[in-house]
Amino acid sequence: MEERINIKEILNKYKGKKRELISLLQAIQDKYGYLPEESIRQLSRFLNVSENEVYGVATFYESFRLTPPGKHLITVCMGTACHVRGAPRVLEELQRELQIKEKETTKDGLFTLEIVNCVGACALGPIIIIDNQYYGQMTSQKARELLKKYREKERHGE
Repeated sequence: MEERINIKEILNKYKGKKRELISLLQAIQDKYGYLPEESIRQLSRFLNVSENEVYGVATFYESFRLTPPGKHLITVCMGTACHVRGAPRVLEELQRELQIKEKETTKDGLFTLEIVNCVGACALGPIIIIDNQYYGQMTSQKARELLKKYREKERHGE
């Protein structure tokens, strides 16, 4: 059953000015984890702009999602330090194990995979982040073990 989308409480904090669009998109994504289609319609009416304009801004910025993320967000740092220390191999392993590419979610809805340019933890590289938990000095083997650990937690309802 799809969650009812009502962004009225968010909209009430704004004046309805077009310049508030990005802030409103951020607030909506903070609430729902993504930008539901219905929220785009409501936002379009509130700001008196076309839905296409709202979609244009939402798709221009990589930080916005138009589909629900998985239960666990995996972020792979591809900054220079992480890259030269093996982040591309870790990413390939995650993609192989999860059977998804960047910005995709596994069929079971458990994992979404994202890539960022730098997380500012260069000394720990390569690094991945799962649900805001940092895992440094990552290898392909460690990545497989982490996925196994998270899947086990899901099976046991943790």
